[in-house]
Amino acid sequence: MPVNQQQSRDVFQKLGRQLTKAAKKTSPENVHKLRTNSRRVETVLDRLVPAPDRSTKNLVKVLSKLRKKAGKVRDLDVQTAALRGLKISPSAQKTQLLRSLCSKREQREKKLSKSLDKQTVRDLGQRLKRAARRIEIPEGMEPLSAALQEFAKLGQDRAPLSAEKLHQYRITGKQARYVAEMAERNPEAEPVIDQLKRMQDVIGDWHDWLTLTERAEKLFGGVKSSPLVAAMRNLTRAKFRQGVDAVAEAKNALAGEKIGLIPASRKSSRKTPAQTASRAAAA
Repeated sequence: MPVNQQQSRDVFQKLGRQLTKAAKKTSPENVHKLRTNSRRVETVLDRLVPAPDRSTKNLVKVLSKLRKKAGKVRDLDVQTAALRGLKISPSAQKTQLLRSLCSKREQREKKLSKSLDKQTVRDLGQRLKRAARRIEIPEGMEPLSAALQEFAKLGQDRAPLSAEKLHQYRITGKQARYVAEMAERNPEAEPVIDQLKRMQDVIGDWHDWLTLTERAEKLFGGVKSSPLVAAMRNLTRAKFRQGVDAVAEAKNALAGEKIGLIPASRKSSRKTPAQTASRAAAA
């Protein structure tokens, strides 16, 4: 399944437009799209371009710094929404924590806005256009196989999942998904993308609650001194188990034959990259 060259270039245009929107208004939606579109461009440049030049590497560094600033704002938006949905009484500590999140959001929003001044956005937009014209992705590159190989690397470690390792599955799964999205439209890619997205979302939900709970503990102490922290800890543990289940589900689903990753015409005694990656992912 070769790369969709036009689609790989479209991600640069989408990021350029989103830079302008976020510079005008750092709303939760604009910040979220800025973060995800930046990650997609970084993935294309970092994972699909075999020999990036100095200009390309510098662009990746600039985008990474900007994405991280947007990510800090986005994380607070998600945590605020999650906390608002938590039903608990009394709510004095919940109200205090919400105020703390809003205050922190304002601080990080200012830093992000400062990085999105007119000159920076204009210059970065031009660099994105040049990069889109210049990138050379080999015709023989198969994003789906590359995505599975990316995911399979983590599956080689059979130790029980720690919090750190579970978070790494989310990051790697996200990158693998963005790589898979660059493939030509094909029914074979859709189950891979869907499975990786589901895993990413479930683990992301756990990680947001983990970060939020740690923030609450700094304000109110441990579970013995705060009913809010106790409730959040219980919820975080449950979401950790859901994340572990999501990883196991992804490994099983990406075994290959179950979702038809390997067309019959390509099966032979010689292992293809997709077969090798699929078997490793199932381990």
